[in-house]
Amino acid sequence: MPIRAVLWDIDDTIFDYASADRVGLRAHLAVEGLPDGCESVDAAALRWAELTELHWARFSAGECDFEAQRRDRVRDFLGLPLTDAESEEWFDRHRTHYEAAWSLFPDAVPALDGLTPHYRHAVLSNSAFVVQDRKLRALGVRDRFEVLLCAAELGVSKPAAAAFHAACEALSLEPHEVAYVGNEPDIDARGAADAGLVGIWLDRHDLGSRPDLTRITGLAELADLLRGDTRFGAVSRIG
Repeated sequence: MPIRAVLWDIDDTIFDYASADRVGLRAHLAVEGLPDGCESVDAAALRWAELTELHWARFSAGECDFEAQRRDRVRDFLGLPLTDAESEEWFDRHRTHYEAAWSLFPDAVPALDGLTPHYRHAVLSNSAFVVQDRKLRALGVRDRFEVLLCAAELGVSKPAAAAFHAACEALSLEPHEVAYVGNEPDIDARGAADAGLVGIWLDRHDLGSRPDLTRITGLAELADLLRGDTRFGAVSRIG
């Protein structure tokens, strides 16, 4: 049966999260100063990235809620026993700089424009609805997606099959009728494929080395892939 809907990841898939996070943090530190133990902005940025991954993994595993992972990340980054209110205030100041750097990848809107006449669109994100809804609205693309589901509200995160199945149920489609596109090979593409969807790895850095996955290196390749052109990545299971 043909694909009827595309289910999208957001961060580092259609939204350039890595660049916004890097630029925003540098602007924030220019005002706040470096945390103790970091001799340079680069060292601080590396610490922030490592802590983001660490605390996001805690949230994804259900060890803490979305707000707690954010507060704990700030505490660990600064090395200070901040109250919840103090952590949130610091993060809110950081968020101002981060949001000023928000942008979509250049290929995102053209891909959506080209696919929209033929496919429905939805989002499944390992974040929180309030965060991603606000982001998509600020970027001018919220109305492109009829469904927006996030881990914080679902109570389950990718790559768990239940997360992908919840999105399919919201679309009233069977998993094999839905393609999932994301930048993480295992969390996104492998997780989706294991759940019965067509998992597509958006490998923007052309890392390769995953012959088990259907892979594209840019969203301009997606339309041909969905139509059954198997020039890209692993042999397609799209029919």
